[in-house]
Amino acid sequence: MNLSVRQPMRQLGRAALCLTVALSLGAILIPPFHLLAAPVPTQLTDQQFWSLSKEWSEDDGVFRSDNLLSNETTFQYVIPSLLKASKQGRVYMGVGPEQNFTYIAALKPAMAVIVDIRHGNLDVHLMYKALFELSKDRADFVSRLFSLKRPDGLTAKSSAREIFNAYLSADGSKQLFDENLKTIVDQLRIKHGFPLTEGDLDGITWALGNFYQYGPAINYNSSLSSNVPPSIVGATGGFNGGRGGGRGGNQVNYAALMMADNGIGQYMSYLASEENFAVLKDLETRNMLVPVVGDFGGDKAIRAVGKYLKSVDATVSAFYLSNVEQYLVMDGKWDRFCGNVASLPLDDASMFIRTGNGGPYTTNAGFGGGVTNSSIANMLPELKACSK
Repeated sequence: MNLSVRQPMRQLGRAALCLTVALSLGAILIPPFHLLAAPVPTQLTDQQFWSLSKEWSEDDGVFRSDNLLSNETTFQYVIPSLLKASKQGRVYMGVGPEQNFTYIAALKPAMAVIVDIRHGNLDVHLMYKALFELSKDRADFVSRLFSLKRPDGLTAKSSAREIFNAYLSADGSKQLFDENLKTIVDQLRIKHGFPLTEGDLDGITWALGNFYQYGPAINYNSSLSSNVPPSIVGATGGFNGGRGGGRGGNQVNYAALMMADNGIGQYMSYLASEENFAVLKDLETRNMLVPVVGDFGGDKAIRAVGKYLKSVDATVSAFYLSNVEQYLVMDGKWDRFCGNVASLPLDDASMFIRTGNGGPYTTNAGFGGGVTNSSIANMLPELKACSK
């Protein structure tokens, strides 16, 4: 063999030996977690999805309303700032119903986890999961959600305003509702093989039934105004005359929330475009949006999620809190919640999204208070006091 060839090979051998030694030393110096962590999966099997949801969940809890939809009118206002401060492609966490979908469409996470104290919220997200999977486009999705016949003329280019204006006068029927309900249940039970309980069926029927009854004009106060929900829903008050005798804020309806903009003329709801809708449809089809029953100030759910996320080397991009913190403070649970969130894998780009007044690091994007004051805040400074 020519010396000019043999010499580089000797050098290559020395380099490989040095690399082996370096890696061996690194194995000693680097914590085992970094060596053992797998990447975030691109999809979950049906069994993995169901197992994670159950393993992370706590006992069913209650809240004063069923939260079939939000009443937060400035929820889009924070998205431009959120996209500058946070990072896409990570893990999104949130609470409650459909406003999560708009934040997910913006952040395009690899995975999403929705934690809510009521089992009814889990059933609402199972219903939505089936609807996203079954629907070919936004107009089809709205038709299924409200059990309304699809109007002619709607296309992929139709705006949310055009879609909802068309559906506000569309015809619905009990037959169409029954067909939709059966299709949803079959999608979950037969296609996915999820062992839905009778309670889950009650929760899904309750949710879809209210969307059918009130249509796109449904608001935060509609569902409990005259109907008593099944126990699985976990709503404790506000029957016969609205939530708690008129509590619950404004009367903004589903159509208005989807047709709203972000305060500067950009339409960013999850039904504003086919591109936004496709983000959710893809995530749901791959079983990567996992609903969980959990108390923010409880002993299990958030910490269990954190343990899993660390095992797949994931980082939380954003945690949408709505106004849950005010109830945690009232119940003396905020410190426990703080410790739970501090156990999540976070960095300088991890952000809280909240409704209402926040702490000293909050950046307000809305106006006034309550449901008209959406805001974001960097998570780490707010968690310093409880990080240990």
